[in-house]
Amino acid sequence: MDLATLKALKPAEYADAADGYRNTSDMASSARERIDDQITRGMRQSLKGEAATAAEGQLQALSQNFHYIQVECGLVATALDAFAYEMDTARKKLVSALEDARAADFTVGSDGSVTYPAGGDKTDGAPPEGGSAVGTTDATVAAINRQAGTFDPNPDYRRAQDIADRIATALREATEADEKWAPKLRALEADDDLTVSAHDWADAGRDTEGVLKGAGDYLKSLPHPPSHGTPKENAAWWHALTDDQRADYLAVHPDSIGSMDGLPAKVRDGANRTVLDETQADYQLRIDAMPKPPVNEWTWISAGGYASKVHTDEWTEWDKKYGDEYRHLDSSLEGMYAIRTRFDQTGEGGLPEAYLLGFSPEGNGRAVVATGNPDTAQHQAVYVPGTTSNLGKVGGDIDRMTQLWRQTQKATPDASVSTISWLGYDAPQDVVKDAPFEHYAYDGAPAYRQFMDSLDVSHTGPGDPHRTAIGHSYGTTLVGAAAQTGDLSADDVIFAGSPGVKVGSADEMDVPTGHVWNEEADGDVVPDIGRWGHGGSQWKFGGGTFIIPSDDVFGAHQMNTHTEGSGPTRTEGSEGHSEYWNADTTALKNQALVVVGEYGDVTAPR
Repeated sequence: MDLATLKALKPAEYADAADGYRNTSDMASSARERIDDQITRGMRQSLKGEAATAAEGQLQALSQNFHYIQVECGLVATALDAFAYEMDTARKKLVSALEDARAADFTVGSDGSVTYPAGGDKTDGAPPEGGSAVGTTDATVAAINRQAGTFDPNPDYRRAQDIADRIATALREATEADEKWAPKLRALEADDDLTVSAHDWADAGRDTEGVLKGAGDYLKSLPHPPSHGTPKENAAWWHALTDDQRADYLAVHPDSIGSMDGLPAKVRDGANRTVLDETQADYQLRIDAMPKPPVNEWTWISAGGYASKVHTDEWTEWDKKYGDEYRHLDSSLEGMYAIRTRFDQTGEGGLPEAYLLGFSPEGNGRAVVATGNPDTAQHQAVYVPGTTSNLGKVGGDIDRMTQLWRQTQKATPDASVSTISWLGYDAPQDVVKDAPFEHYAYDGAPAYRQFMDSLDVSHTGPGDPHRTAIGHSYGTTLVGAAAQTGDLSADDVIFAGSPGVKVGSADEMDVPTGHVWNEEADGDVVPDIGRWGHGGSQWKFGGGTFIIPSDDVFGAHQMNTHTEGSGPTRTEGSEGHSEYWNADTTALKNQALVVVGEYGDVTAPR
C-alpha cells in the first residue's frame, strides 16, 4: 500500500460496515428465534398431520438459513473490525511520522523517503549537506543505518532516517493487513443456493478458524476473559464488554463463550448451537468419507471340537484402521441428533425452549441441556447421570429431565421450572472396571459445584431460585463428593439408585436439615452392591468408601417408588435401576414434588 492511499484511508468506514453486518447478524438471530420459539412452537401445539409436519420441516430449514446468516455475518463483522483496527494502527503510525517530519521542516516524498536540509557544525565555512533518507523494515539494514547516523556530521540525518523507517513500517503493516484480510473476507461468502448443507457448516467452521487466526492483534486489544475464572468473575468480564465486543468474541470464540459458567443462558445457548452445527457437519462429512464397517463382521470356526464365533479377517482389518475413530464419530453424532430432537420438541404439550448450556465432542463428550430458562426459573433441578453416560447416550438423560419438567407441571400447574441434564464430567464407562473407583466423582465434583454456583450468578428472576441437585447411580456419588469437598449451592438433594455418596449422613450434604431425599426401586441391584460390601452401610473397593443413602442410619427421607392410587390418580411403580423417570410413575411424581417445594405431598414407602 502506498503512502497516499494509507493517508487518505478512513478506518471508521470499515468499522461502520462491521456495524452493518453485525446488525444483519442480529436480525437473522431474532428471525431464527421467532421461527423456533414462536411460530414452530405454536404450530406443534395446535396443528397435526402431514401438512403440519411438512410445514415444520420447511420452517426448520428456514431457521437453519437464518442461523447460518447470523454466524457468517458475525464473522464478517469481526473481520472488518479487526481490519479497521489494524489499518487504524498503521495509519496512526504514519500520521505521527508525518507530523514529526513537518515539525522538523523535512519533506516527505510520495515514496515515503524523507528529505532533510543542510545542518550541523560548519566545515570549511558551510554546514554539512542535506540529503534524503529511505526507510527500511529490514532489521539488519536499520541497524547499519543507525550506526551510520552516529558518524554523519548532519544531525538531521538520524532524525530523518528514523522518520523514514517509521513510515516504511506503517506502510508495511498496512500492506500486510490488506493482503491478509482481502482473501479472508472474499472467503466469507455462501453458496448460491437456499440449502444450508453440512459442507456449508463445515466451511463456516473453517471461516471461524481463519478469522480467529487473523484477528489476534485486535482481540488482544479487548478486555481479556479471566483465566479459569469463577462464575462471578466471568459474568463481570462479560458485562463490562460493549455490545460490539461481545459480538466479536461470540463470533470467533463460540466454544469458550458457550462453556463459560456465569454468562446468561441465552448467550451460552447461542454460542453452543453454533459449535453444535459446525461440529455435527464436520463429523458427518468425516464419517461419510470413511469406509463403512464390513457387513460380514462375524464368522464361525471350530476350536477344540467346539464352534466359536469370531470376527472376520476383513472386519478385523477395518477395525484396526478405522474402528476407534468411526465409533467416536458415530456415537457423537447420535448424541448430537438427540440434542436436536429436544430442540424440535419445544412446544409439544407446552414444553418450553431448550437451552444448550454446554457442548463438546471431545473424549466421552459433554452436554448440558436445560428444559426451560434457568435464568428466569423459580425452581431449578440439575441432574447428574451415572456409569456409562457419554455424549452418544445423552438422549436418555435429556428425556428424563423432559419427563421431570412435565411432571412438575402436574404437581404445580404453570410452575416456573428449569430441569437440567448435566453431563459435565467423565463418567465411568464400565460397571466392573470403572464404577468401583471414586476418582471419577472427585474429578467431576469441582465442575458440578461451579455450574451450580453459576446458576445463582446468571439468575435474573425475582428472588433466589429454589435448586435441587439430583443424582442417579454413580451420579449420586459425584453429588456427594461435591458436597463433601465444597459448597453444593442446593436447597434439596435427590438420590436415585445410589451405590454410595461419600459422606456419612444426610447432615453432611450441605443442604438444610430434612432436605435430602432418596429413592430405591424394587429390583435395583446397585444399592444392594453397597450393602453387600461392608456391614450393610459401606462398600470399600479400590480405595473408596461408599455410603448408602437407602440405609435408615444415613438419615434421608425415603420416597415411595411403588404403585399408588387408582383411576386417574394412579401412578405406577418403578422396577430395576432405570425406571425412576418413567412417565406416570410414583418415583417421578415424588421427585417433581420436591423440585417445586411441595414437600407435604411427597409419599414414603409403606
